[in-house]
Amino acid sequence: MTTAYDVKILSTGAYVPGEPLDNATLEKFVGPLPDDVLEGIQVKTRYWMIDPVTGEHRINNSRMAERASRQALERAGVEPGELDLIVVCTATPEYTLPNVATTLQHYLGLESVAAVEIRGACAGWVQALDLARRQLADGTARTALVVGSEAGSPVLAPHFLGKDPARVRMRDRLMLYTFGDGAGAVVMRAEPAGGGSGGAGDAGGGFAFVNACVGGLRKPGMEIIGGGTDVPQAEQLRRRQLIQMKIDVPGTSTFGPQVFVRAIREMARKDGRALGEFDAIVLPEGNAEYFADEFASAGLSQEDIETLDGRIVENLAEVGATGSAAVPLSLDAGWTSGRIGPGDRIVLLGIEASRYVYTGLSLTWQAPLPA
Repeated sequence: MTTAYDVKILSTGAYVPGEPLDNATLEKFVGPLPDDVLEGIQVKTRYWMIDPVTGEHRINNSRMAERASRQALERAGVEPGELDLIVVCTATPEYTLPNVATTLQHYLGLESVAAVEIRGACAGWVQALDLARRQLADGTARTALVVGSEAGSPVLAPHFLGKDPARVRMRDRLMLYTFGDGAGAVVMRAEPAGGGSGGAGDAGGGFAFVNACVGGLRKPGMEIIGGGTDVPQAEQLRRRQLIQMKIDVPGTSTFGPQVFVRAIREMARKDGRALGEFDAIVLPEGNAEYFADEFASAGLSQEDIETLDGRIVENLAEVGATGSAAVPLSLDAGWTSGRIGPGDRIVLLGIEASRYVYTGLSLTWQAPLPA
């Protein structure tokens, strides 16, 4: 006889490095952005793991993941040794190998645990969460840690370090003002169906999952070039920058909202609910003006736009765009602030611009506010 399991999210955790770097301070290093552009991206502060004066690393990706993980474990009342599974999503690891998941395992003092890394950036953490959820549901593991961690500032640093701020290109300034570093985590547990308490999972109405790449034939919306195997290393060293980040601003600002509209419609259909039946939609950049202003042209009705108003949970203004960490950081902010509470039907939605991947997971939240 096969045992059925309820999968529950027990807690969240979050970590951002150092002190907040506000727009006025950042301007001294990278030059200004026009006021209307600043208003459009909505980011007022961000956190960087580098010193913006020297570029020195004050922490690394795996250590940020550890900080968020330990907070989530403490809130859940779970010891690291109880973990059977660690899944980490990042696009900015310290090394090609060993991966961040196994490095985090080392930092947590675990001799043996299943450790998986996903390189999915903004969409990847929800993929990681669903992978863990499935292994818990089928009894492969009992307790899982799912982490999204991103260290984008070292990639951005060459765009401004050692340069006159007035000579930093405007397109580079846009990235510098937009992105931040950080990590978010959740602890999940499987209990035999009908037992246990707290958390969010099958006992509270089940999960629904959606995932697709809808930009396979489009120009990439975002690229991080360098440090890979695209050309010989000697040729890479001759490039203007060893690692360069590129964003197709017109493409992401017009096609990104279309991806969201497709994703949220599929999520509602898969979950069997109307948009108005969701209490919270965790969408990290959902309130950015450049994004939300395009909903109507992307095909969302005025009624649906009004329905979304007040339901989107995000913290973009406080932490910036944080890639793999964006959804768990927003979820943590929503839970710890009381915006998400027991009984809420929520959607966790990630949209990744390089090939326009969307991924969504719906669930019913049951965990009380953290102590």
